[in-house]
Amino acid sequence: MRILEVNNLTKIYGNGETEVRALDGVSFSVEQGEFIAIVGPSGSGKSTLLHILGGVDTASGGQVIINGTDISTLDETALAIFRRRQIGLIYQFYNLIPILTVEENLTLPLLLDGRTPDKQQIETLAQKLGLYNRLSHLPSELSGGQQQRVSIGRALLNNPALLLADEPTGNLDSENSKEIMELLRRFNKEYKQTVIIITHDERIALSADRVIAISDGRIVRDEVK
Repeated sequence: MRILEVNNLTKIYGNGETEVRALDGVSFSVEQGEFIAIVGPSGSGKSTLLHILGGVDTASGGQVIINGTDISTLDETALAIFRRRQIGLIYQFYNLIPILTVEENLTLPLLLDGRTPDKQQIETLAQKLGLYNRLSHLPSELSGGQQQRVSIGRALLNNPALLLADEPTGNLDSENSKEIMELLRRFNKEYKQTVIIITHDERIALSADRVIAISDGRIVRDEVK
């Protein structure tokens, strides 16, 4: 099942002599359950691409179709709802709310969506994340690896169509990086969770099933391993 379709995507900043094409006619598709690494040098457009796929930035042209919905046709309110329900976002610096507990951070997207969290679902997810004994803790009481696990859990709680991760191990040491990647792999394999990771880490790219390389806003390589 095709979960994502990107058609001739462009992103232009400025105009005239100052025009910069961050993305220049990017097209690709993703099937459900794929584990993809998007790689490229700094300034290549890979983070811009991820932000547009995640609905936190808008394209200058082209289409992004997620689970059958062209997100460019959604107004701001509809896009915010779609993003909460269909897209899980993981960032390098966790983006946890410091005054909220682990459990409250995990359930925040559900509460913002007006839904009541399922206590059993939260506990089950916390166990899989190795956070069951940390649900009442604040982010400041957790290690960096544990904070990233909370971020992953928050992104997964809605069972999103897409899990998008922007340098998810960039703020972690090698051991925690390995654990985070193993965790993402587990959700990908066991639950068919579609995962797209932006990374400059060659080891992470090598662990993906498919690697898309971007340079100067264009796809220069797309290979399945």
